[in-house]
Amino acid sequence: MAGIFVYIVHKGGVPDDSAAELVAAAKAIDASAFPAAVVTGSGAELDSVCDSLCGSYREVWKIANEALAYPNAELIRKVLVAVLPQDAIVLVPHQHFGVDLSPGLSVKLNSPFVSDAVGIEGRDGNILKLVRQEFGGQISAHVHCDVSWGAVINVRPGAFKPLEAQPANGNVLDKSSQVGALNCGRRYLQTIAAEAGDVDISKEPVLVSVGRGFQEKDNIAIAQELADAMGAAVSCSRPVVDAKWLEKSRQVGSSGQTVKPKVYMACGISGSFQHLAGIKGNPFMVAINKNPKAPIFQVADVGIVDDVLEFLPALTEKIRER
Repeated sequence: MAGIFVYIVHKGGVPDDSAAELVAAAKAIDASAFPAAVVTGSGAELDSVCDSLCGSYREVWKIANEALAYPNAELIRKVLVAVLPQDAIVLVPHQHFGVDLSPGLSVKLNSPFVSDAVGIEGRDGNILKLVRQEFGGQISAHVHCDVSWGAVINVRPGAFKPLEAQPANGNVLDKSSQVGALNCGRRYLQTIAAEAGDVDISKEPVLVSVGRGFQEKDNIAIAQELADAMGAAVSCSRPVVDAKWLEKSRQVGSSGQTVKPKVYMACGISGSFQHLAGIKGNPFMVAINKNPKAPIFQVADVGIVDDVLEFLPALTEKIRER
């Protein structure tokens, strides 16, 4: 079996939650594997990320270059091709950056590509068995991937629970010298911060999140009543913002806010990977949806099959009674 490598997404000197999840994904591929973390960037923030990963990874490959201060997929593809072995199995979080990075990386490495994997069922020789979802999560597709020449696999955030802490006492290996001159056709201009709303959902410990299952704007009040009873805040998925039921600052997801609550209630939300990408920290997740096949149930700690417009008022009443 080829070596397994994990590309680490980080910000502000802190690794993304997917760094711990991808260790579990690697173990699902090969229980005896010790994946290596690959980290790109520059300056003190890169050093901080590498040091923090030594508790989870035996090897942390550090690639420092001023051109990598901002994550540019075009440049990072060149970097990874330069340092990775030809038969590497590369795990990348299925976030907006991973979607940009991975397809072209698989072409450069001449290896197969599997996107948005939500499960790994093991392997039979060089055939790796994976699960991904089709048609908005309504169908689970079982994919057989020949990893004889490696593979690039995007893993959905939240699909794998981090393993119990097992100190790896890892070492940082500086691979920066293996990378030549870096240049590309795109360049970083600026980061535009999202406008602040009346409630900062990124700092709320409990969120009641609403989706298209609420059917119309007036029904959002049902979720607000539950949130008031719980001492929580109301957030939402993108369709709610597109319909102008709530402001953009309330949106959770890859094109909205990143949140890290202790409890997340997904009400009438199907659970696309774009939405789940905005939920960090492995909160206790409660999903309420009348579709028993909704993808959100794959990642929920508690799943309730019911109409949110009927279930939430009853729940609110019970909470007020207590």
